[in-house]
Amino acid sequence: MEFAVYNIQGKETGKKVSLDKDVFGVEPNNHTIYLDVKLFLANQRQGTHKSKQRAEVAYSTRKIKKQKGTGTARAGSIKSPVFVGGGRAFGPEPRDYGFKLNKKVSKLARRSALSAKAHSMDVRVLEDFSFDAPKTKGYVEIMKSLELEGKKTLLVTADNQSNVVLSARNHPKSKVVCAEGLNTYDIMNANVILLCEGSLDKINDILKK
Repeated sequence: MEFAVYNIQGKETGKKVSLDKDVFGVEPNNHTIYLDVKLFLANQRQGTHKSKQRAEVAYSTRKIKKQKGTGTARAGSIKSPVFVGGGRAFGPEPRDYGFKLNKKVSKLARRSALSAKAHSMDVRVLEDFSFDAPKTKGYVEIMKSLELEGKKTLLVTADNQSNVVLSARNHPKSKVVCAEGLNTYDIMNANVILLCEGSLDKINDILKK
């Protein structure tokens, strides 16, 4: 599968690159994509929720009324969940929402996501570029040149380009990651994937191991 290489002015450079069929041309496995996205979202949860149970509520431990002769149910403690202000029954406890996912499954999910985007022609290859200083206006101009205004984009660079990351940070629908940080959620969440030329070899090396 060949794709034309564009420059940051939005014009074709005349070069073409062939995307590796083992990474960008596999049959998408939707279930692995689901599992990898589920794991990513689970890992974003803090899991610090907490409510007090009856043993943790600060109330007296005396018996609040006699057991018989009241005409109502027996009650031994004001801390009981049936009373207002009592402890909560089976309330949330701090926990980790993550779960185990095999590395091979995660890699298959990323290959499946990239293949799905490539099949729907939502992948573009850009010449490698960098900024001398962070400048949001410069990044916005690149998006305009590529006619991607209003679309969610994911730019994948070969290595950590801090100035490019900072330039895109204030752009609400853009995200920049290096090849090592590529994940299934970001791929599926974007309308268009922008791959810098230098990132292709690294993506292939990571996902074909």
